[in-house]
Order: sequence, then structure tokens, then C-alpha cells
Amino acid sequence: MVQRREPTARQRRLGIELRRLREAAGLTAIQAAALLGANRVQMSHIESGLVGVSEERVRRLASHYACTDGKFIDALVVMATDRTCGWWEEYRGQLPTSFLDLAELEHHAMFLHEVAILYVPGLLQTEDYARAVFSARVPELTSAELELRVRHRMRRQQITIPYTLVLHEAALRLRVRDRATSRTQLNKLLELSEADDITVRVIPFDLDDFARAASTMSYGGPVPKLDTVVRDVPHGSAFIDSEAQLSVFRTRFRKVEAASLDPERSRDFMHRLTKEL
Repeated sequence: MVQRREPTARQRRLGIELRRLREAAGLTAIQAAALLGANRVQMSHIESGLVGVSEERVRRLASHYACTDGKFIDALVVMATDRTCGWWEEYRGQLPTSFLDLAELEHHAMFLHEVAILYVPGLLQTEDYARAVFSARVPELTSAELELRVRHRMRRQQITIPYTLVLHEAALRLRVRDRATSRTQLNKLLELSEADDITVRVIPFDLDDFARAASTMSYGGPVPKLDTVVRDVPHGSAFIDSEAQLSVFRTRFRKVEAASLDPERSRDFMHRLTKEL
């Protein structure tokens, strides 16, 4: 087995799920390795995403782990056997790994749910808006690094799956550069909100009793167990995939979505705001 130098988030997730199945079955890594004719180090590499695992081995492990969820097992097999080399690989070694992991997650996701409080999300940003956001980074990026990140962000914007965004009024009013940039960004949001796959809902400032939201993005997996939540943290992005935490974020999203304006009223709200700029 050839060891990977830098497994992707998807490869690491496969290993994590296999480890969770093993632990739920009450088996040690040594016992699981014996089922494959491998050793403990090789099993550790599989569960860390450092080496690949075949369909036959995934199904054998699932059987020994007494996993009866056929759809979940099939999804793990797809993760193990998929050989997609996406466009984001062009940026490996040029951008932080989290940028590539986001693009990979979006490529394989079945749906996207996002809550944004301070900024318009990257998937819906104009080029000027994205450039202004990246320009505010500390420490400051070189012009070459900045343009690389802007190009990567623009390439991510090929949304072909259901995407629901709940956007706070603060994000609509915050001027990352100037009035013209904000007005162009608002017009793009209005245009995109008419697309079949994109739903934009607004939370106005005057909403009472609203203190539960934080910016998050949820990526829907082929089965709920393989959903992923991504949160911005000081060092980049945090990927959350434990079932307990996923349940918390699903509940939070439902509550925030229920509190927001419906899509039609949200478009009316954004139309009114463009006239103020």
C-alpha cells in the first residue's frame, strides 16, 4: 500500500468512519487488522486516510463490525474507490489545504446549508467583494497570493445542488470596500436568488430574541451520517463530523431558517436595500 503524503478531507473522513465502526463493535485495531491480514500500523494508516482501502476490504470490515446500514456501507465504498482528480488539485502546494478540502466537499455534496452573519459567503461573492475580503487578511497577502485565492473562489461558484443560505442583514450592510462594491454584490445576490437551486433568506436587524446564530456551512453527504459542518476558525476552517455535533447544527439551522424572511420577502428586502446604497 502506497502511503499518501497528504490525505484529503474525504480520505480522512473515510478512515474516521471505519474507526468509528470498529470502536462501536468493541474491536481493537490489532483485532481489526487481523481480519484483513494486516498489522496494527497498516490498520492505523487506513483509519488515518494515509493509505487507500479496496471495496472488498471496506465490505469485509463492515460485516465484521456488524454494520447493517447498506446505504452507509455503499457510500463508504464510493469514498474508497472514487478516483476523482478535481480542478482544485491544480492549487495543491499553492493554497492552504483547507481551500482544497472545501472545493472537494462541495464537489461531492448533495446539498448545502449556510448561515452567514458578517459577510456574503464565498460561493456567492462577486470578484471585487472577494478581493476586498482577502485584502483585509492579517498578515497581508502578496498580490500574487491574493489573486490566486480570488481565482480559486470564483471557480468554486459552480453550484448545481440545492443551496440554502440564511443571511443576516449585517452581512448585506457591511461595506467591505465601498458603495459600488456593495451595490454590485447585492445585485448579484438578487440575480442568484432567482436560480432554481439557490434559496436566499434574510434575517433583519429588527428580529427579536435572536442570539443563537453563528456562521456555518453544512455539506450534505449521500447519507446523513456523512454530513459535514465547516466553521471558520483563526487558523482556517474546522471540519465537524461527529453525530452529536451534526445534530446540534441541524437543529440550529432549522431554527435560524424558520426565523428568517421567506425567499420572496427576502428579495423585497434586498431590493429596498439597493436603493439605499
